[in-house]
Amino acid sequence: MSALQFELRDLSVVYGHGRSRVQALADCNLKIAHGDRLALVGSNGSGKSTLLRTLNGLITPFKGQFFSAPDVRQAMLFQRPYMLRCSVQNNVALGLFLRGTRWREARELALEALGRVGLQELADRNAKSLSGGQQQRVALARAWACKPQVLLLDEPTASLDPSAKREVERLMAEFSSAGMTLIFSSHNLGQVKRLASRVVYLEQGALLADMPTADFFNGSFTPAAAAADAFLKGERV
Repeated sequence: MSALQFELRDLSVVYGHGRSRVQALADCNLKIAHGDRLALVGSNGSGKSTLLRTLNGLITPFKGQFFSAPDVRQAMLFQRPYMLRCSVQNNVALGLFLRGTRWREARELALEALGRVGLQELADRNAKSLSGGQQQRVALARAWACKPQVLLLDEPTASLDPSAKREVERLMAEFSSAGMTLIFSSHNLGQVKRLASRVVYLEQGALLADMPTADFFNGSFTPAAAAADAFLKGERV
């Protein structure tokens, strides 16, 4: 059995106070093991991004318990990756430098990472000048260079053209085949079919379904998860 990397027990997240209070996650229970390829799906505002940020330690739960494996190395890619106003190579190297790698070695490792995503020839370009798809690949290189055990991705191919989407998906699949745990949110159900081994469906902060990908797309839902069936039919967006 694969080692457990994350566990949520009756976990809730709340934003704001008083009348402006919004419950973003509600009593969620979830286990994620090493090597999982987990897709988070659901309508806008369902809690996908909040769940990713909670797993990444960026959000403190309002109540419940959150466990992560000791010293688990993780990296997160946001829907719009932030690029520093410097070279592509330095954008990747800086993350390594901040983790304690000497600058010269960090730049060498950055070149290796850029080669991994097919962008080594753009190492000297200003990262801000790259296309959206290229910036996402730089962000993947930046994450891969840190050798994470877990990669979290928030809508990693949103707004990318078809060619860029295919390239990012290819890299995600390669990282997964090398043993990395993937946890990603996506509105692209074809992408979920291609990349995920397991699907979690969220609605209004509640985790309503958690099942193998084939079962999810076959519509094998419990009555409590009927909303997931409506989502698959396009009745919820």
